[in-house]
Amino acid sequence: MAGDRDQPGAVSFHRRELPRDTCVSFASPRGKKIFTRALLKGTMRNYFALAEQFHTQQEPAYCGLATLVMVLNAMAIDPGRVWKGVWRWFSEELLDCCKDIELVKREGIDLDEFARLARCNGAMCTITTGAEVSLDEFREVVLGNMREKGAEPCDSEPCCSFLCVNYDRGVLGQTGTGHFSPVAGYNEEEDLLLVLDVARFKYPPHWVKLSLLHDAMKGERGFALLSPGTGEQGEPVLGCQGGCALRGFDRQGRPSCSRCGG
Repeated sequence: MAGDRDQPGAVSFHRRELPRDTCVSFASPRGKKIFTRALLKGTMRNYFALAEQFHTQQEPAYCGLATLVMVLNAMAIDPGRVWKGVWRWFSEELLDCCKDIELVKREGIDLDEFARLARCNGAMCTITTGAEVSLDEFREVVLGNMREKGAEPCDSEPCCSFLCVNYDRGVLGQTGTGHFSPVAGYNEEEDLLLVLDVARFKYPPHWVKLSLLHDAMKGERGFALLSPGTGEQGEPVLGCQGGCALRGFDRQGRPSCSRCGG
């Protein structure tokens, strides 16, 4: 299970300091230089779509739900149901179809549950555990996901895939255990990934070595690639309409997006 939960008690915290030997704060002078170089090299394809939707998880164990909220809204998927007032918009409380939300609040979700929720809410989703992919293979996935595609039509549409990681914070020298967050960019020169940490009350967005993040995805942890699920007319495909219709899908989910191969 994944959930950003420090031990409860009388002590309270206002944020945590990033471990300097493994993480580089996004807003630091070095973090800004890393970002600028990556942007100029064209390996920040999903950054702006995700930055528009940057979301802080509303419960300590909601990291998986918060990551999904960010990505589903970044892909401009219509949830087909009202959030508040007259507005249809993804929020964590809407992601209650595959697992009771009160249970998620206590124990979080794992990678398979993350994928089921994504598919039930209009996304195509494939998942890969860290044990199934080598470091070089993971780097190829990252480059394929983060690199700008020039003038291809898909670049201006929300059909390109988004990378989300489920990892062990301890490997990064951070407090806590399992966690989910989206990855928004890659600096190929320094082999650094930009993690938009959804536990913003704890850690700011930060750069981390790709090899270290790969190490942090060992065992049943891993990564997910999400893109919009569409019907024959290009309409969003929502799996949950009175029930969890996509429970039977295997771990690799639906066929790839015909428009971008994502």
